[in-house]
Amino acid sequence: MARPREIIDCGDFTLRRWRGQQDLTAATALIEESREHLRPWEHWISGHDEEATLGFLERSTARWEAGEVFNYALAARDGGLLGMCQAYRGHDPRGPRLGYWLHPAATGRGIATRAASALAAEMFTLPGVEFVEIAHDLANTASAAVPRRLGFTEVRRGPAAPPVPPAGSGTEVVWRLERPA
Repeated sequence: MARPREIIDCGDFTLRRWRGQQDLTAATALIEESREHLRPWEHWISGHDEEATLGFLERSTARWEAGEVFNYALAARDGGLLGMCQAYRGHDPRGPRLGYWLHPAATGRGIATRAASALAAEMFTLPGVEFVEIAHDLANTASAAVPRRLGFTEVRRGPAAPPVPPAGSGTEVVWRLERPA
């Protein structure tokens, strides 16, 4: 089964596969420091603790090996973590979905856009990937800016699957980028 590279260079930061228990302290700190920033958009943040982070890291390893989800840490050159991104199976096996979030200190610098661009390009190296998608809540204008900047096309709007994030509208917006010719 084809998988993306475990490390993707983005210049001043890298996307690197989570390393399980080795990343527990750094991942827990990243999430804790981002708690208020994420609270409006991520329902899981209210139950976050070190045990939940360990579970996430363990699932990340298992799901990577199964070819289901490819979770990455966004790591600065100095080793500090800037956020997370992932590619996961979408509704159509020809098109994985991308997701991302940043530490609040990393926002406004184009990091999410560059990470999503690099991960989309990586996914297009895999056989059978014809498109990639990004989905977000209609009210999340920061998330909407990423696919717009990258030339994705909005393909649909519809009811979001529960649970709806606290600041969410309940409408999911899906953007698509086709494999380059």
